[in-house]
Amino acid sequence: MSDLRTAAREAYAYALPLIEVATTRQRGQALGQRMGVFAHVRSLANHKHRAVTTPNTDTLYSTAQVDLSAGPVTITLPPAGDRYLSVALMDAYTNNFAVLGTRTTGPDGGTFRLVGPGEAVEGWNVVRSPTHHVWVLARVLVEGPHDLEAAREVQAGLSMQGPPCEAPGPYADRNAGWRDYFASAAALMAANPPPVTDLAILRRMAPLGLLEGFDADRFSEAEAAEMEAGVAEAREAVRGGGGLGGTQFVDGWSYPDARLGDFDQDYALRAAVALGGLAALPPAEAMYMQAEGPGPRRLFDGTKAWRLHFPADRHLPVDSFWSLSLYEAMPDGQFFFCDNPLDRYAIGDRTPGLTRNADGSLDIWIGHDSPGTEREGNWLPAPAGPFALFMRAYLPRPELLRGYYRMPPVELA
Repeated sequence: MSDLRTAAREAYAYALPLIEVATTRQRGQALGQRMGVFAHVRSLANHKHRAVTTPNTDTLYSTAQVDLSAGPVTITLPPAGDRYLSVALMDAYTNNFAVLGTRTTGPDGGTFRLVGPGEAVEGWNVVRSPTHHVWVLARVLVEGPHDLEAAREVQAGLSMQGPPCEAPGPYADRNAGWRDYFASAAALMAANPPPVTDLAILRRMAPLGLLEGFDADRFSEAEAAEMEAGVAEAREAVRGGGGLGGTQFVDGWSYPDARLGDFDQDYALRAAVALGGLAALPPAEAMYMQAEGPGPRRLFDGTKAWRLHFPADRHLPVDSFWSLSLYEAMPDGQFFFCDNPLDRYAIGDRTPGLTRNADGSLDIWIGHDSPGTEREGNWLPAPAGPFALFMRAYLPRPELLRGYYRMPPVELA
């Protein structure tokens, strides 16, 4: 029975990305989103947006769920010029197998053919997915309120064409009991077979019979108790897994694992990101760094005043932009924006009214209470409770990617 407990623990974490993507797809369907068609979010995220954990408020999102078992899909990117644009293509296990856009395909747009595994299609513009189910997530930079309409025009140039297909499911969510959770995991794995490089963990999960079609009724009460215990252990481990930022901190900040966004065999990292940072980009596209707070789960207390100070010669090295986002911490390990008097959920190099000190340095003031009228342009409001800070650095330069540059710590003001 100990093998069942271990198998259940590993299988819960292994399948969590599949489950989270399916849950996201089902939420979209409930809002009328169709398979194989871009749904454009025409406004920036705020405290009311709670569909996906750790959202950003710097870019407009466009999202599409695709089933390539029905045939190839054509994706068109518009010319974006100097504006940051990325179109992430994620397989069913949340690996970014390609990112189209500013960094990779350039500023002039283009048309690309997305094909499934085993599809006999070739060409310079063909992108092959490892799984039939693909989540396409586009981000279009908004420079500020004055730029929203121009960003929407670029967003409107994104399009997708392909054969009609029905949405799969329904599937259980991450809080379901072990019976429904593993039944859904088995169905999702059948539709999106794991790669051969996962054979080692699949053998450890074999006592559950997920690849043969899960049959919950074949387990005794004692075996069911072992599986419940394994699932409970996995849930606790995933909640403490660090999400976007990881668990290792240097001078008050965590830095992304090189495998973020394309996880290889790091199933623990993949599960933690599925819970705490679903759809994260790989570091070459954007680096996500979490500040280390003194409280439980490395969180900060909004009733205290905090400061992030960038010396004049230590500004973030990026080729696009940077943004510091503040999130209210949820008990289940997820993070969302919180309501505040400035309607400000992030602060960055494009924030209107942001001012530097006379010597060129930069102070960002963080907390529930205003730091004073003269500092409000540099204020990032917090809830009167636990919160997390994440820095996003888009198109990081080599010194940031390779660890030569380190963020200054967040300190009590």
